[in-house]
Amino acid sequence: MQFDLVSDTDKEVVEKYGVWAEKAMYGKKYMGINRKTFLIDENGKIAKIFDKVNVEEHADEVLEAFGEK
Repeated sequence: MQFDLVSDTDKEVVEKYGVWAEKAMYGKKYMGINRKTFLIDENGKIAKIFDKVNVEEHADEVLEAFGEK
C-alpha cells in the first residue's frame, strides 16, 4: 500500500484543518497541535478523522480503517 504523508513546516495545513490551537500545561498557555489523524480519499475528501489518538493503538486503527487489518 502506498500513501502520502504531509509535512507542514509553515503551519498552513494545521491552521486550515483547525488543529493549531491554544493549549495549557501546568497553568501555562501556549500554541500547539491538537493531535488528530485525517485519512484523505483518492478524490481529496476527508474519509475519516481520528480525534482521539492513542499512540499505542493508533497504527492498528489506521490500518483497520484502510481495510488492511
